[in-house]
Amino acid sequence: MIRKSNPNDINRIAEIWLDTNIKVHSFIPQDYWKNYSEKIKKMFLNAEIYVYQDEKNEIQGFIGMNHSYIEGIFVWKEERSKGIGKQLLDFVKSIKPELTLNVYQKNERAIKFYERENFRIEKEELDENTGEEEYLMIWERNDMNEKSERKMYKSRI
Repeated sequence: MIRKSNPNDINRIAEIWLDTNIKVHSFIPQDYWKNYSEKIKKMFLNAEIYVYQDEKNEIQGFIGMNHSYIEGIFVWKEERSKGIGKQLLDFVKSIKPELTLNVYQKNERAIKFYERENFRIEKEELDENTGEEEYLMIWERNDMNEKSERKMYKSRI
């Protein structure tokens, strides 16, 4: 189930955020993420976050939004590669006509995922906080996307 987060979720969201960043961004020192984790908890309180809960009502992933900008998709380590990230992305695609995000160029797995989901690379940028090169990627709803997404949802029913 996907739902909007509430203040009671913040500690679990922060735990997933830290674990995921350390694991998938191994090219950035762990201390960068650890030093930022308390600040990010405060930011989460005012953020637009949608969480994925499993059948035991445990949060296993989330997507953070800033209007139509995806701040990130984060999935708990044991639950990665099980479709949770795609479900979270499909959810925001259903409520937003356009999405943008930045992804580190070294995160090839994420780039392939977003390209599979019809995002396109708009331009290259530099993350001044980490010194890492990244891509700005964009997804826009169009007739082809809507038809394939409707078809996908019908096949699940």
